[in-house]
Amino acid sequence: MHCHDTGIRIDIPRDARKIVLAGNPNVGKSVFFNALTGLYVDVSNYPGTTLEISHGKYGKDVVIDTPGVYGISSFNDEERIARDIILNADVVINIVDAVHLERDLFLTQQIIDTGVPVVVALNMLDEAEKQGIKIDIDLLGDLLGVPVIPTVATRQTGIDELKQKINCARSGHIEPKLHEELHMLHDRVANQGEALLILEGDEVVAGRHGLEPGTKREEIYLQRRARVNDVVGHVVSETNEGSRWGTVLGRLMIRPLTGIPILAVFLYGMYKFIGVFIAGDVVGFTEETIMQGKYEPFIKDLVGAYISQDSAFGTILIGEFGILTMTATYILGLLLPLVFGFYLALSAFEDSGYLPRIAALADRALSGIGLNGRAVIPLILGFGCVTLATIVTRVLGSERERRIAVFLLGLAIPCSAQLAVIAGLLTTLGGIYVITYVTVIFTILVVVGTLLNRFLPGESTDLLIDLPPLRIPRVDNVLKKTITKSYRFLLEATPLFAGGALLIGILQVTGLIQLLQTGLKPLTVGWLGLPKETAAIFIMGFIRRDFGAAGLANLPLTSMETVIGLITITLFVPCIASTLIIFKERGRKEAFIMWPAIMITAFLIGGLTSKIHDLTGSALGVIGVTAAVLAAAAVMTGIPRPGNGKWCPGAGKGMEG
Repeated sequence: MHCHDTGIRIDIPRDARKIVLAGNPNVGKSVFFNALTGLYVDVSNYPGTTLEISHGKYGKDVVIDTPGVYGISSFNDEERIARDIILNADVVINIVDAVHLERDLFLTQQIIDTGVPVVVALNMLDEAEKQGIKIDIDLLGDLLGVPVIPTVATRQTGIDELKQKINCARSGHIEPKLHEELHMLHDRVANQGEALLILEGDEVVAGRHGLEPGTKREEIYLQRRARVNDVVGHVVSETNEGSRWGTVLGRLMIRPLTGIPILAVFLYGMYKFIGVFIAGDVVGFTEETIMQGKYEPFIKDLVGAYISQDSAFGTILIGEFGILTMTATYILGLLLPLVFGFYLALSAFEDSGYLPRIAALADRALSGIGLNGRAVIPLILGFGCVTLATIVTRVLGSERERRIAVFLLGLAIPCSAQLAVIAGLLTTLGGIYVITYVTVIFTILVVVGTLLNRFLPGESTDLLIDLPPLRIPRVDNVLKKTITKSYRFLLEATPLFAGGALLIGILQVTGLIQLLQTGLKPLTVGWLGLPKETAAIFIMGFIRRDFGAAGLANLPLTSMETVIGLITITLFVPCIASTLIIFKERGRKEAFIMWPAIMITAFLIGGLTSKIHDLTGSALGVIGVTAAVLAAAAVMTGIPRPGNGKWCPGAGKGMEG
């Protein structure tokens, strides 16, 4: 049987229960999910979205995770998905942060109001105790009308008791007035949860039943807030947050004056770890020593004993871009260490509570290009691997934001391998040329983002994010997240790389790759003002971005020609792996618009840079014109979008106990 009610295809035996995990963001749901399901986890994309829903077996039952939300309604994709899954649950395990009880119990009460059997896991009690917060757990259970289990999930405290209490889950207490109103709708809406959401004005749920959405959302929300405040007032005592180091440091991290230098230190450390140690030392060993030094000669000898390497089939299998050579080397020698390193750093940031603070700090700056603070995650990841970052755009709250982020990643964010080559070339040219390159690339990022934000239909979401307490990351939790995510990435990337290698092999065998090089000569010489040999560089840049950048080092170019070549190759269509991921994430229709748009933009900007330099006679002229364009883009961010009565940049709305 499949879980048709929620729209997700999940195999559920007839006698199995759907046990759903629900809670606000950053309450530790993933730890509970891992504790219940172990390693037997599957992931499904929710229909019509790129959001992944994890599910796994717990005995004969099925556990389904939901996105972290503050309520269940139709405000965004996460809430819609959580709503549909929760309304069809047999049992809901609601994870509540003991430090932020007043905030989290609003969702708890809303779930209780749906009539679904609930058991509450009161998590992070250790953090609450450190802040002087004492909670009467027995009284909390009595007031809510559902079992409440004290837990510290990262230490596995309370997990066994929670498992025992799943069978004791029950419907909780509902306000008498709300209960009466729900009963009046019972004849027309058999599901109490859907009746509740209709009363709250959920247009999607009301439409399912052919009813007009209710107008009592504010009234119900105010009643629910009053009830939650009353419950918290009875069960919480001796609250004293104090000013321990985590609280003080957490506040410093979200203030621009102190937060930006702190972020710079962390990003520098991340760069040294991933960009220098992983991309340099580790990848140098795995890619060059192991894969190219040991594996490739072995596989070429093995296959070459039966198939000539010079034959068409041999070229496709074990040639320079062969399926068994380049694909395996890229995935295991290059991507796996980079992906593992990035997920390790990202998981540590997430587990420590710092990642939400980065999002809050960056929100105001990113709002001008149609993104909110969450987008800082894929943008940072893009400087390591654009392929990986494109997948991570799934964390963004709307399709509009994902479109903007994917386009900007493909256009203006160089991956770590390419960035290393670019940095090496620029350092030999001098400071003025470094400034020229950085100014042009940054300006294109801002200008294109501003234009997409201004003219792309739809609305971006505001950043509403809670700021969990800062804590020392737990090694076991970080490693488990890193290994799981890296494994999923390999499963998705391997067939795409193999397909790309097959395509390049066919182009080689048929001679089409030489025709492409010849066809690009007028563009490279006539428009960019570069030698005709650079045509091959762009072909190589499509196969692998750093190959294209490195190829410029072997050509007799002036300093400005090198800068023009680097600008074009940076903005040029991302490597074949990233391109294939764009097609997978955004679908063929969108990808066929993005792909040529990125390519046209790259050559347009490269050519304009060349022409401006010819007119002004110096790199300073290029910098001056670019700075003027950047200033104009900054002004545009304050102009209302077409079709909107008003528009203003959103600011990060953080909530910290």
